[in-house]
Amino acid sequence: MSQDYSDAYLRKILTRTKRIAVVGVSLNEVRPSFYVARYLKLKGFDVVPVNPGHAGKTAFGTEVVASLSDIEGHVDMVDVFRRPEHVPPIVEEALECFPKLQTVWMQIGVVNEEAAEMARARGVDVVMNRCPKIEYQRLFGELRMGGFNTGVISSKL
Repeated sequence: MSQDYSDAYLRKILTRTKRIAVVGVSLNEVRPSFYVARYLKLKGFDVVPVNPGHAGKTAFGTEVVASLSDIEGHVDMVDVFRRPEHVPPIVEEALECFPKLQTVWMQIGVVNEEAAEMARARGVDVVMNRCPKIEYQRLFGELRMGGFNTGVISSKL
């Protein structure tokens, strides 16, 4: 299940990305989708939380929307916190809603080759089975501050 991506590839994605739709975000502070989205917001990304069960509520100072089609404007990346079998329709919707989408990022444990191929066929970069929070910390030196050797810690399973 491990996916190999070069540090340069991941760094390019995280550097160019400004606006991220986080699909499957939870409002429960102990859930990974909550703290990853909050972290990305704190790092200066414009985070749009997406979850039909929480639509209309507020997370990270932004209204939660029910679906990608409810987002006004463009997003650079769609970060998916859903089970692998739910990813293809999410990617289809993302490609339809955001013609200039740059990245589909599937979280740790989420791998769907069908969805990945769909995105790549449209020129969209794909990352599977990784966490943007962990990769950001690793690539931009934040793990060093905690005494970690960044060559060892990875979001790979």
